[in-house]
Amino acid sequence: MAGFEGNLKPSVPRKVLMLIAGAMWCGVGLMLSLMAYRWLSDYEGRTLLFAISGLTAAMIIHHFGFLKIVDKNLDRISRLPDQSCAFAFISWKSYLIIVIMVSMGIGLRHSSIPKPYLSIIYLGIGVALFLSGTRYFRKLLTG
Repeated sequence: MAGFEGNLKPSVPRKVLMLIAGAMWCGVGLMLSLMAYRWLSDYEGRTLLFAISGLTAAMIIHHFGFLKIVDKNLDRISRLPDQSCAFAFISWKSYLIIVIMVSMGIGLRHSSIPKPYLSIIYLGIGVALFLSGTRYFRKLLTG
């Protein structure tokens, strides 16, 4: 079960780290996808073209980018002690990347780029994150 190791550092089993990582990847992916959907549903133009473009980007990002990251992260988690810090579900370097990506997302949302065009990026990254995040759950269930 969860506990505290060292100086109030919350420790959890490796399986919980996989659960946290999968929930984060899928949750953020769903959030980004819903934002893209909302932007497209407010648009009166060629939404199908934007949606297909975003979904195509998602398959490419998922297959050639995020799956490699997930596999490296799962390998890193599997090498951790059974009771590890709850924040170790991603590497420390990845926390910096997340800050940069969130900042870029905020910048894009507040830019003058039309939302239908942003929906391609958000849908592509969102669906790719969600699909890649399911790999954590599959690993959790299959061991």
